[in-house]
Amino acid sequence: MTLNGDLQRLIDTECAKANTHNVILRIESGNGQVRFKGSAAAARPEAPFAIASISKMFTATLILQLAEEGQIDLNQTVQSLLRTVDLSALHVVKGVDYGPSLSVRQLIHQTSGLADYYASNLSADLKQNIDRSFGLHDVLQMTRALPPQAAPDSGRSYYSDTNYQLLGAVIEAVTSQTFDQAVQSRICEPLGLRETAVLNDDDAGLPIYYKSQSLNVPRTLASMGPDGGILSTMDDLLTFLRAFIQGQLFNPENAAQIRQWNRLFFPFQYGYGVMRIKLPRWMTLFRATPELIGHSGASGSFAFHAPGPDIYLIGTFNQTDAPQRPISFMLKALRIIERHGIS
Repeated sequence: MTLNGDLQRLIDTECAKANTHNVILRIESGNGQVRFKGSAAAARPEAPFAIASISKMFTATLILQLAEEGQIDLNQTVQSLLRTVDLSALHVVKGVDYGPSLSVRQLIHQTSGLADYYASNLSADLKQNIDRSFGLHDVLQMTRALPPQAAPDSGRSYYSDTNYQLLGAVIEAVTSQTFDQAVQSRICEPLGLRETAVLNDDDAGLPIYYKSQSLNVPRTLASMGPDGGILSTMDDLLTFLRAFIQGQLFNPENAAQIRQWNRLFFPFQYGYGVMRIKLPRWMTLFRATPELIGHSGASGSFAFHAPGPDIYLIGTFNQTDAPQRPISFMLKALRIIERHGIS
């Protein structure tokens, strides 16, 4: 069996599992020796799809660009940039109101400790096909109603979509553009991404499922712009991921601070809008597994680079019931490539 044949068989095997309606996968090595694009079920490899929280890498890129241009300071308070937004009582821990003092750096690094608005009724509603639009005011209301995760800078990262909703508002306030306009002018146009944009109410790409139910929630997805509301294709995502990893979108010296890894939730670590996965040997029968750097999403979307073999892996399951499923899937794909002795 050829490498591409084995990779296609991997996709077909995954798609045959319960509650799997479509799978798409794009793999390419840095030197171009490995090139694969495949799909299963009704999905086309070229089809656009909601990239979910991979969107955070776009948001982080814009924030870093603005910081390099001197338009913001990462240590600046978010309140000073969002003068018309009241952040008081947003994040109260043991009687201390941290909302007005939260910094841009704490948001991008997920060290604010803010509650995650997505963990409110929104997550349950989405899985029940309840669709609704919401804005930053609604996000802050949902966040205030939830208990905080921790005080800021408590020694680790706490995943919160609220952080990136606020960063999206910062981008709009500083650039005087909508979040989509900033994505287009600062990322898509320079990289030639023609199939990437913030979702609107009309097009959600490949259908997303919760178990056996197809979700029709375009207004909810369109409201998630900076934390999870971008539509793209595997080809566009590959171009973006390469540019992000190689420092083409911001000064290469920023790569060091981007990769200030904090413990997140197992097996993820978090940097500045980017994840790291490195499984311990005890989980893999003491066999070393590649380091993976990139981002995944609640819809089973993934965009990661394995620095060791210099392999990029892009794809999605479009299934919200098992968001960590891509981890084992990517590792299986990398083992297939290793077995074929191709690098």
